Amino acid sequence: MVRKSGILLPLTSLPSKYGIGDMGPEATKFAEFLKEAGQSVWQVLPLGPVDGGSGNSPYSPTSAFAGNPLLISPEALVSSGLLDEDDLKGVPTVTQGPIHYDRVRVCKEGLLQRAWANFKNSGAKTDFDCFFDANRYWLEPYSFFAAIKEERGGQPWYDWPEPLKFRHHEALHHAWLTLQDKIEYHRFVQFVFASQMADFRECLEQFEIELVGDMPIYMTRDCADVWVHPHLFELDETLTPLSVAGVPPDYFSATGQLWGNPLYRWDAMASDGFQWWISRLRHLLTSFDKIRIDHFRGLIGYWSVAADADTAEKGCWRNVPHEHFFARLCQEFPQMPFWAENLGILTPGIETARRGMRIPGMLVLHFAFGNPAENPYAPHNHTRDNVVYTGTHDNNTTLGWFLKDASAREISNLILYLGHEVNQDSIAGDMVRMAMASVADIAVVPMQDHLELDERGRINIPSTPSGNWTWRMSSNQATKELASRIRALTELYGRLPPVPQKA
Repeated sequence: MVRKSGILLPLTSLPSKYGIGDMGPEATKFAEFLKEAGQSVWQVLPLGPVDGGSGNSPYSPTSAFAGNPLLISPEALVSSGLLDEDDLKGVPTVTQGPIHYDRVRVCKEGLLQRAWANFKNSGAKTDFDCFFDANRYWLEPYSFFAAIKEERGGQPWYDWPEPLKFRHHEALHHAWLTLQDKIEYHRFVQFVFASQMADFRECLEQFEIELVGDMPIYMTRDCADVWVHPHLFELDETLTPLSVAGVPPDYFSATGQLWGNPLYRWDAMASDGFQWWISRLRHLLTSFDKIRIDHFRGLIGYWSVAADADTAEKGCWRNVPHEHFFARLCQEFPQMPFWAENLGILTPGIETARRGMRIPGMLVLHFAFGNPAENPYAPHNHTRDNVVYTGTHDNNTTLGWFLKDASAREISNLILYLGHEVNQDSIAGDMVRMAMASVADIAVVPMQDHLELDERGRINIPSTPSGNWTWRMSSNQATKELASRIRALTELYGRLPPVPQKA
């Protein structure tokens, strides 16, 4: 593999006039910045619809297939003819500061409803109908789910009246007839999302930037997939989870992480050749060049916790029929366009499976200096078949890590490793340089580390239910000077994209 590098930046963290980053002009500007900086990869977080009840976490989407309406660009609605310039006048603009999801929802929902009204009156439905036909298998149940949920004020499906909760035919038929406009609206929103995503991908291709997406391994209980396919999840006769997902105590949490997601019935999934997974991955690959598989070890063995537990400390490991599953993936996706998030508690079997699938794993430098000699995250132990990061979306920024999280031993080992003193002015640059110098084929650096931000630039603190996913970059931060510095480092360590040979 050719050495390359990229930047991790959620779409939501882009600058925007409308309170949240989206697929509009600022996404194009950042793609241009990546090109100028000599980068080949833009890694983003999951793009599914988020819910305030789940803390707006992109890892708790309400669908495995749908896109997040908040990422739809108002400017692109105008350029596509769905809105007029006048429609954006009077819309509150918030160019700086954190994302306020409730306000953003009101703003984007109002604009999308206006676009829907214009679209209905236009009579131009050919592309819309083609999109629906191609995506009916997920779009029909999702739009129905979203319409009922909207009608019921956002109430979780498991609190709906029993005829709807248990999907009784008469109740579904009645809801289908009475909610047709809402159902069509949610189909339209997904059509717009897909259209803007296609334009975004075309822009990235012009700049020769590879888009790496992210797939949450588990689904939140209140999602369309669990409501529509309860037989694929470990639920009892009342559709209540029997056990839930999490991880035992680790670097991120002394009591483990109790995610609370319903677990999969792998026997049921195997019975149809893992079709739900195949459909999900195939659909995601219409948006991304590569997909990072979150919590990869959960596809081999997973931590099962009692549904009524308060923490994830007490649980048990359970196995997945991964040989059959991985063979199916290799059959369907022979190029294996995946990255494995293989952090945390690993076993030789997990690494054997990853290497057998020929997909890169992850190395995080923040984890490298407790005991560097044999630590797989320490640079002298790196191998080529990996993606090296300074930190991830679950880590503090590198400056924040240095000031708040790193132990005295880690800092002492880091100084010994580098051969010179480090301080708050040098640490981010030192760690970025270390990542770029690694033998790992791919190096990815969070944008906050290129900007040398402290903990105020952190995206997420695991096991905290609120206050996450709100950081936004300012419009004046991705400068030409920064692009030039990144490019020089990228060239120094042999990660610039190859120059096309003239015919």
